[in-house]
Amino acid sequence: MAGALGDPDVAIKDLRRLSGGASRETWSFDAVAADGTPLPLILRRDPPAAPKGNMGMEAALLSAAAGAGVPVPRLITASDEREVLGSSFMVVDRLEGETIPRRILRQPELAGARAGLARQCGEVLARLHSVPASSVPGLSEEDPVEQYRRTFAALGGGSAVYEIAFRWLEENRPARSAEARVVHGDFRNGNLIVGPDGIRAVLDWELSHAGDPMEDLGWLCAKSWRFGVDRPVGGFGTYDDLVAGYEAAGGQKVDREVLRWWEVFGNLRWGVICMMQASAHTSGMIRSVELAAIGRRVCEVEWDLLELLAGPGRGLAEDGSGGAGLEGAGVPGSAYLHGSPDAAGLLEAVREFLEKDVMEATDGRVRFHTRVAVNVVAMVERELALGPEQSARHAAGLASLGMTDEKELAGAVRSGALGLDDPRLWALVSSSVRDRLAVANPRYLEPPEPPQ
Repeated sequence: MAGALGDPDVAIKDLRRLSGGASRETWSFDAVAADGTPLPLILRRDPPAAPKGNMGMEAALLSAAAGAGVPVPRLITASDEREVLGSSFMVVDRLEGETIPRRILRQPELAGARAGLARQCGEVLARLHSVPASSVPGLSEEDPVEQYRRTFAALGGGSAVYEIAFRWLEENRPARSAEARVVHGDFRNGNLIVGPDGIRAVLDWELSHAGDPMEDLGWLCAKSWRFGVDRPVGGFGTYDDLVAGYEAAGGQKVDREVLRWWEVFGNLRWGVICMMQASAHTSGMIRSVELAAIGRRVCEVEWDLLELLAGPGRGLAEDGSGGAGLEGAGVPGSAYLHGSPDAAGLLEAVREFLEKDVMEATDGRVRFHTRVAVNVVAMVERELALGPEQSARHAAGLASLGMTDEKELAGAVRSGALGLDDPRLWALVSSSVRDRLAVANPRYLEPPEPPQ
């Protein structure tokens, strides 16, 4: 910091790690000048065990976004070298405001900001999408469906619901709506600093890439970023407000069906990311109780996809029965699983956390992860109580379709051997997802709360 600020006498004060951030560490500190003036700053750092990051690219993105009028924190310094802090890092100004989504959606003092937040998001995205991808050298571009299908396959695949979604995306793919632009890649509630005046900064640019601008809009509308509030855009606004702000600020005209396609993709993408984060834990690359718990959120995304894609003849099960005639049936040898990590892996993650974190620290990050740990233990308890009956029911449902396990069912969906209009398929997958939710998060199927 002495070199970055040009002050050989700078002192570092109040360095502390903040809660949140499953893939990167976030630290708060003050750089104090010789005269005692504090400069509030944020350090973003890759975990030391993670592969080499690309903070240099992020620094270039921040500069390009700022030039287009996107509110971003001021960049102080960034490096991809490991010699300084043991990993890639970036330091930016620390801005005042709220970043925790549930507070953004519920605090009375932010009610005025919430009223215009969806439109403001549209305006900010329009400014960002005015930046040609070619203006940031080295920005990558891939076919998004193929990219996440490859990742899904590398992680073991096996979800029939995800195969349904992949097929739907492939069969309904829209034409590219514009030339490649800078896509933030993670523009959502939780990556915005919000004050009573609205958006003060857009954060977390590590997933930025070249692509279709509609990807950012669809991602913002994914159900996971509503945090339990019944409004489609980040839990705080409507599609109409988002689109109106985007078009009024110079963004391209938004085709609502194209936006829906990208919303489906956004939900599927988040599910694959959940699998990736769980794999980072189970592989030993980054041992984390938070990453372990995120692996069990896959079934939430499965349900969201079923709701988005269900149509005539595709009714969703009202309970975990798996359809008529399956109640109480049992087939030995079921390969039905609640996901990764398994129950033993979840308990191991909690034990490691209690041993390595809770016994050694009492800061805010530990308190946050303690809540996660409590949820994980409750999840395992529900699986031990409900799992055997659910597994037998699932095996019976598979057998009724001539399948032996979930991976075979997923393969039949992918190959077209099972049609997407087969009501037996929808009865089985929706019943199975309900069962997984009963273990992972029983409250997920409760009606969302009304907007504040």
